[in-house]
This record gives sequence, structure tokens and C-alpha cells, in this order.
Amino acid sequence: MASAEDYVGLITSYWRGKPRFTATIQISADASVEQQAMIRSLVEAFDLDVSIGAQEDVDGEWIGRTRYINTPIAGAWFAWDTAGLGWEQGVWKGPYDSTTGITRLDDETYRLLLRAKIAANSWDGTVDGAATALAYIFNGIGTTVFIEDPQDMTMTVGLAGTIPSALVLCILIGGYIPLKPAGVRVNYYLTSVSGEPIFGFDVPFADGIPIAGWDEAAWAVTPEYALTHDLVA
Repeated sequence: MASAEDYVGLITSYWRGKPRFTATIQISADASVEQQAMIRSLVEAFDLDVSIGAQEDVDGEWIGRTRYINTPIAGAWFAWDTAGLGWEQGVWKGPYDSTTGITRLDDETYRLLLRAKIAANSWDGTVDGAATALAYIFNGIGTTVFIEDPQDMTMTVGLAGTIPSALVLCILIGGYIPLKPAGVRVNYYLTSVSGEPIFGFDVPFADGIPIAGWDEAAWAVTPEYALTHDLVA
């Protein structure tokens, strides 16, 4: 971006060296440069990777998904001595949050849901496309996603590696991530040990699929199970 000095440098030879004229141009150029910087910062504030609060809500209007949940998500508030809702698992309840469950998503979770909506908006309806979209959604949090299609009008979505938070799991099994063909039932499974692949036979882990055998992987459990039991970190 041009600086005020760049504009001052364009003064013609007739006016160059005139202090008052140069000062006038300097003042006008400073105002113009600051205005350009302000406009540039507004654009950057709406970048989905860094937007927060009201800016993220505007992103949601463009994308087509609000941060509010129609049905309160129960069982995700932080709690002592409750499996799956301890440190870095449960969501802190604010002073004005509903006692029945979460209806307004925090910025980080809302950002993930917006990424899910973006992926769904461009999804081609195929299993491979859904796997790619889910991988895009969970990119950066250490969760590896894969999909199996047994050709019986169901699909199995497996989550290995880092176990997502309780709120993300509730959003996933609640159907808020719209990556499911019509008429197809989805079964969700995730690793029971955070950071590990899912146990399974006849699938080479070396091919990048997060399934491994004895002494290498953890048992697969359902998200509902993960929300009601302590999983080994």
C-alpha cells in the first residue's frame, strides 16, 4: 500500500521545495493513507480465520448459518466429576446462557460450523466429497476423518486422532453439519483414546487411513458413549 511519502514524491518540480504546499499535500495524503488502512483492516476483520463477535455473525449471514441453535444442546456445559465435561471438554456457562442447554455458539465453535456450511454449500453429494469436506472442517485440530460406505443406505463416519470437544460432538451427532445424502443413515464412531487411530483389521495404516490393529489402535466408541464416559487422553 502506498505511503504518504509516495504521494508527496509526485509533486512536480514547479511546486517542489515549497514548504506550505508540501505540508498541505502531506496532510491530505496522510488522511488518504489512514483511510485506506482503515478500509483494509475492515476487510481483514471479516476473514473467517480471525473474525470474532459481530464480524463473525456477518460472515454467517453471507454463508447462510447463524450461531444460534434451534434445539438447545444439553449435556455440554462444563462440570466437575462428569465424564467428558471436564477441562478442555465442557463449555463454560455464561451468566445469561440458558439452563436447558447451549443455544448460542462461541466464536471458535461457530467458526467450525461456518466452515461446515461452506463445505456443504459446495459438496457434490458423493462419499469422497463428504470425506474431503469433513477433513476440511476438522483441519487444524488434529482430528482425522474417514468414511465407509457399506452400500446398504448407511454410511459410517470415523473420527480418529484428537477427540473433539463435547460441544462439537453434540453438533456432529445432532445433524448440524449437513453432509448426508437424502435417505441415508449416518453412524458416527470415534477413537476411545485421544490421539490414537481406531482399531480394525485388514486396513493398512500406512495408506493414511486411521485404522490399525493390536497394540496400535484404540476401540471405536459412539459420540454418545464419549459424552457419558471418561476417555483416556
